[in-house]
Amino acid sequence: MLKSRLCIPLAALASVVAAMMVALPSQAGTCPVSTTCPTTVTFTVTAPDGLAITVPNGSVNVGGGTPGNQISGQLGAITVSDQRATLAATWTTSVIASVGGFTTGGGTASETIPATAALYWSGPATATTGTGTFVPGQANAAAAQSLEVSRTAFSKTTGSGNNSATWNPTIVINIPAQAVAGTYTGTVSHSVA
Repeated sequence: MLKSRLCIPLAALASVVAAMMVALPSQAGTCPVSTTCPTTVTFTVTAPDGLAITVPNGSVNVGGGTPGNQISGQLGAITVSDQRATLAATWTTSVIASVGGFTTGGGTASETIPATAALYWSGPATATTGTGTFVPGQANAAAAQSLEVSRTAFSKTTGSGNNSATWNPTIVINIPAQAVAGTYTGTVSHSVA
């Protein structure tokens, strides 16, 4: 009986084996009964917006008074929105009055009420979201501070993730006895970091 030999070139055999390997499905993890079979899951949390502060738009009129007396009124809602989604989501809001104080007319010395005569107190938050500790810079009228230098208006000292706080601060103006009549204008600026 004649034996025949089948000769397959080595390159052809390698391509057949490679094709078979590509065609085979990937194997799922298999675990014996009564054991844990883990699958690693990953996903991404994004933080698109960052840290921002919103203040009342336009001007706020806090009333009127006579020389040697006091005026007080609320500035309106101030909101810090922290969308950084950080592990240590803390921030501090600062407040200061304009360097030149509050002026009327031509802004001469007699027509100026200095920033030292303007007091600020934040009071407690009117609304918060997220976790952590929200701290007013001045909890009540007795803790009011003058605005000739930067003061802490509000802060968040602990917590993580997205959060926000809103408060409605009060400004108090001690009108000097020598103040002249007029409508006084100045700025109170808030910033957050």
